[in-house]
Amino acid sequence: MDTITTLYEQHQLLLGVLGILSAIMFVASILSLPFLVSLIPTDYFQSHESYRKRHRYKHPVIRLLILGLKNITGLVLIIAGIIMLVLPGQGLITLTMGLLFINFPGKRKLECKLISNQKVLRSINWLRAKRNKEPLLVPE
Repeated sequence: MDTITTLYEQHQLLLGVLGILSAIMFVASILSLPFLVSLIPTDYFQSHESYRKRHRYKHPVIRLLILGLKNITGLVLIIAGIIMLVLPGQGLITLTMGLLFINFPGKRKLECKLISNQKVLRSINWLRAKRNKEPLLVPE
């Protein structure tokens, strides 16, 4: 017990900063989730080819810039989610959001498997309804 007290006294500032950062990440993840869910196109899970065609004609430099920023954001969220697994915060939610941001082989299959769970779909559509968005259309 004395060791813990000594460590706390020696690193009080660091622990305070980590606590504040954890609280900020917690609030940011809760506030950003409905916004991010509302950005998913209604037909995203119906036909991936039509979604790809819609975004194919953007200028290549802009498309690469957006792709890079999206992947960097996903990586930051993954790192923050891992940190929040040991600190207070929404670690699993943040980690999942980060995984959905980045591109990797098999991502589409993972997304379809997640959205096929009725509880997940119901929760996402509930969040979309709060932002006055239509429910997601998923294949039967």
